[in-house]
Amino acid sequence: MSTRPFMIGVAGGTCSGKTTVSEKLAELAGDEQLALLKLDSYYVSYDDQPLKVREKANYDHPDAFDWQLLNDHLAALSHGSTVPVPIYDYTNHRRSGAVRMVPPANIVVVEGILVLYESTLRERFDLKVYIDTDADLRFIRRLQRDVAERGRTMESIIAQYLESVRPAHEQFIEPSKRHADVIFPQGGMNAPAIDVLLARVRELAVIE
Repeated sequence: MSTRPFMIGVAGGTCSGKTTVSEKLAELAGDEQLALLKLDSYYVSYDDQPLKVREKANYDHPDAFDWQLLNDHLAALSHGSTVPVPIYDYTNHRRSGAVRMVPPANIVVVEGILVLYESTLRERFDLKVYIDTDADLRFIRRLQRDVAERGRTMESIIAQYLESVRPAHEQFIEPSKRHADVIFPQGGMNAPAIDVLLARVRELAVIE
């Protein structure tokens, strides 16, 4: 790569529609043009802790993420290198040991609840997007997802939401919205807003 990639940060609360928006961008641009990184891949792996302890960790707190590794990977992508992105095991709350090799691309999208919170990461983005969705919708989506995809019980999901997810959203995630260049109300269901972002990515994919 002869030029630095255009970097986009897509943030928002749990199940706000970040993945929907980011994957639409990736589908439009294609793998050769766009590299998609998910903040969830960079959870700190508490391998030395028993499962019961890992289950109770606060995964919505900034301390839950390996910011150094993510920043190192973005720096490497900027210099034209392929990076080994960890694959996280949500059932056992640890890195699986496998990695996903992500090659450099003209556009790099990083999506996750706190990508506009951490200052070093935030400064890398050329465009900062916040997906804003009502709390009740986000909770329902999270409940459905964690039961269907992550083998969680309804009781554990509700307890985690009340004990850590909701407080972390109010303390860290919602305030990070002020750093956004663009805010999407109605989340991934806001077709006009997504169309504008898609048009920008289409332009970058063609020009670059």
